[in-house]
Amino acid sequence: MNPPAELPSGAAEAQPGTVSFRQALVFWLKLGFISFGGPAGQISIMHQELVERRRWISERRFLHALNYCMVLPGPEAQQLATYIGWLMHRTWGGIVAGALFVLPSLFLLIALSWIYIAFGDVTLVTGLFYGIKPAVTAIVVQATHRIGSRALRNNVLWAIAVTSFVAIFLLNVPFPAIVAGAALAGYIGGRVAPDKFKAGGAHGVGGMSFGAALIDDDTSTPEHACFRWNRLAKVAVVGGLLWAVPMGLLTAIYGWSHTLTQMGWFFTKAALLTFGGAYAVLPYVYQGAVGHFGWVSPAQMIDGLALGETTPGPLIMIVAFVGFVGAYGKALFGPESLFLAGAVAATLVTWFTFLPSFLFILVGGPLVESTHGDLKFTAPLTAITAAVVGVILNLALFFGYHVLWPDGFTGTFDWISALITLTAAVALFRFRRNVIHVIAACAVLGLILKTLIL
Repeated sequence: MNPPAELPSGAAEAQPGTVSFRQALVFWLKLGFISFGGPAGQISIMHQELVERRRWISERRFLHALNYCMVLPGPEAQQLATYIGWLMHRTWGGIVAGALFVLPSLFLLIALSWIYIAFGDVTLVTGLFYGIKPAVTAIVVQATHRIGSRALRNNVLWAIAVTSFVAIFLLNVPFPAIVAGAALAGYIGGRVAPDKFKAGGAHGVGGMSFGAALIDDDTSTPEHACFRWNRLAKVAVVGGLLWAVPMGLLTAIYGWSHTLTQMGWFFTKAALLTFGGAYAVLPYVYQGAVGHFGWVSPAQMIDGLALGETTPGPLIMIVAFVGFVGAYGKALFGPESLFLAGAVAATLVTWFTFLPSFLFILVGGPLVESTHGDLKFTAPLTAITAAVVGVILNLALFFGYHVLWPDGFTGTFDWISALITLTAAVALFRFRRNVIHVIAACAVLGLILKTLIL
């Protein structure tokens, strides 16, 4: 994280003026277009903008909110934006902040998914993706290393990670069962050996002071953020209806077994299983979208992750790609409305994926604001995070297999893809290059090699 800009003498002590809803809306819209870099990069951007530069919220209150979001399933950066927007401007502030974090990515992915599926056989497109796929493989390996180095702090957590890898790689155990088993192990282990399940840090954001903030350490909790049972019940009922009504309409109009209905149900479950970030849930999405439903092929899944890496917003937005390609390929609304089918499915799965995140914040926020003490990871969550490392390693091997042996082990080893993968890994690990830069460079390299050599 870059150091904060030096403030003029006395400026750091002056509390910022009131921030209007319109000013906040403009910032959240801007954030939606610049939120590259995954959760760590997105949280870093929010910290720089909201804590260091604008001082809308203090360091301690920012970390307090972040710790809560880290405990929840779902994209923590999007939930953090929702939390701060809610704290500043009530329910609509949270809805606007969270929605604008996602909408730019949704629109971009709908457009890119259409280009991909409609023009995927064009030499330019195939060449670009030929270079991007090896880069994605290296990125997933880096994610395994990054999460593992933070999560696996002792032999017990290493054992959980190895067990989860064996379970999903060799035994094909469903991801939800792995999460449940890890949570049970953490629950028991937290009582038998609590020192082995202590929580770690959160994306490297440290405790510093950047001057008086609009929402400061000692700022009293605003009236709308105070916990009330009747408010909790109201939000829970409204949230339940926002899920049940569209799900009920899909079931009534199309039937339970229809692709759109199954997408809504499947991605609702995915939203509740995203402990550890998007990389953790990708194997579950793969098991369902590729293995069970056949909405996308293994190669398309890799391409979708590549698009997710190159667009702003949460990486879990790959669900919009899966929805678009699945509905487009199945021509749900007929051959004359392929784009419409894809756009509707992408929007639908985004709704069901992110609705729980809003509810977690609007329901749980008042409980969190009732105390300003640090919220720690529970032992079950620590064990789940360890298990996630093994699951992501399996994902890296899956990508590597399909990239390096595109026709299976009986086919030819793709040494050019291996060279691009190695180049991307060196750029990421040795030179710590930005993910977007690595993907862009590999895309150009793949296009050149595809055109000149293959």
